[in-house]
Amino acid sequence: MQSIKQKVQPPLPPGGLPDFRNLGVLLRLLLLVNLLVVATVLVQADSLELFMPSFVALAGRVALPLLAVVLILYTVQPAFARISRRAGAALVLAVVLIVTGTAYGLAGEGASLQRWVLWALAATGGALLYFDYRNRLLSPALTEARLMALTARIRPHFLFNSLNAVLGVIRSDPRRAERAVEELADLFRVLMRENRELVRLEDELALCERYLDLERLRLGERLQVHWNAEHCPLDALVPPLLLQPLLENAVYHGIEPLAEAGEVRVQLYRRGKELRIEVDNPVSDAESHHAGNRMALDNLRERLMLFFDLEAGLESERRNGRYRVRIRMPYRSATP
Repeated sequence: MQSIKQKVQPPLPPGGLPDFRNLGVLLRLLLLVNLLVVATVLVQADSLELFMPSFVALAGRVALPLLAVVLILYTVQPAFARISRRAGAALVLAVVLIVTGTAYGLAGEGASLQRWVLWALAATGGALLYFDYRNRLLSPALTEARLMALTARIRPHFLFNSLNAVLGVIRSDPRRAERAVEELADLFRVLMRENRELVRLEDELALCERYLDLERLRLGERLQVHWNAEHCPLDALVPPLLLQPLLENAVYHGIEPLAEAGEVRVQLYRRGKELRIEVDNPVSDAESHHAGNRMALDNLRERLMLFFDLEAGLESERRNGRYRVRIRMPYRSATP
């Protein structure tokens, strides 16, 4: 495990600019600037009675220029991918200074232009330093989370059950046993990769098919899977090992405890700029199974957060005798 950690490189270069089209980045930027407004007012106000009027006045002067800067950075975000980090930081500063100068000219009163500029530069520098620190902080966390995901995905019972299933058919159907060993090898080859980048959805679906073939070898007709991916773009990019763990949970918690056959339903579709994934299965009342399910979903939720920040989410619910997991994430195409 340690050797794997040493090989993994951060997904983003330290000091890289944030994605100004990411909802989490925009919300944090607005929050940071408003916290700086509060700090400024606390320094300037002579008494607590003057705090609120001073805060309202300064926040009012900052609001429109801040929204203008956010809108411009959102618009020019694709340009940051084509220029160096220093050039990107210079572009951000230029946008801030132009908007600040324009806002000062329109206001025409209050503090001097020099104070406006110094305050804007301080806010910009603070925000860039915060996102740089967050990038450095999250990079090892992302690596660690992925390593944890790799180990969490491989449940010992799945490996042992798969091997037993292969042994069960090796004499009666040696060709099927050979194919099952190949599927198991393919599955573990993917599980043991570093999995640092988004993958095509069709690759994730192919991995799921191999996993389900292995489970059918053991569960037979008890495992029924209904796919609905007719309106889903297969070139969508998704985190690696996103859907396979959901199916593994559905089989382990929903199908395996049942004495009769059960159906796992999988629905994938695109809604606007989002990709939606829904997996639901029959409910089992085994408490130990539910505890393991929560751990797996927490793991997936954390990985979605690390990949997409606030733009992705995972929800689960139990209703009408079935357990349903819903995932939403930004739609990103592998096709340029």
